[in-house]
Amino acid sequence: MNIQGLDYNTQRQALLLPEYGREIKKMVDHAISLPTKEERLNCAKTIVKLMEMKQPQIRENANYQQTLWDHLYLMSNKQLDIDWPYDVSDAERIHVKPQPMPRPTTSISLRHYGRLVEELFEKLKTMPAGPERDELTRQTANQMKRDLMLWGHGSMDNEKVADDLARFTDGVIQLDLDNFTFERFLPTDEMPGKVTGKKKKKG
Repeated sequence: MNIQGLDYNTQRQALLLPEYGREIKKMVDHAISLPTKEERLNCAKTIVKLMEMKQPQIRENANYQQTLWDHLYLMSNKQLDIDWPYDVSDAERIHVKPQPMPRPTTSISLRHYGRLVEELFEKLKTMPAGPERDELTRQTANQMKRDLMLWGHGSMDNEKVADDLARFTDGVIQLDLDNFTFERFLPTDEMPGKVTGKKKKKG
């Protein structure tokens, strides 16, 4: 329904950068129409100041002045003929969408341990014996126990850690449980952030 005298946004041309509003766009159109470069540049400088006032958070960017002039260039549909104080040749980069991240092509065969621990197994297979491998073995064993505890809702089995560590490193790592000390872990019910589902009794 059209009512004479009323101007609806749905009837107007879509704004390229709506965050600046339609009044700024009208100013840009006015600047384009001015007869001399000097007038157009002075008008453009005023518009950029108003754009900055409309979007004060833009000052948080180190090169925000460049961004403002890029936006002005785009809002003018590249028709504003001035001696630009900034290089606006790359202004359209803001329209370039980031490339989607590739999905992992390899599957995780040990879901309860995860990819990180699988990678540690592979590293341990090739490391020479010594303090560095001993330290990585300690970290890996403790991470395995932590993962088992979370996966099994609190159940922990040192022998399973030792067996899995030997099996998944092709026998390279043999954990001596008589001399190996695991880190102390909280039961899952006591872990920070865990929701137990138990309601607190009212006093």
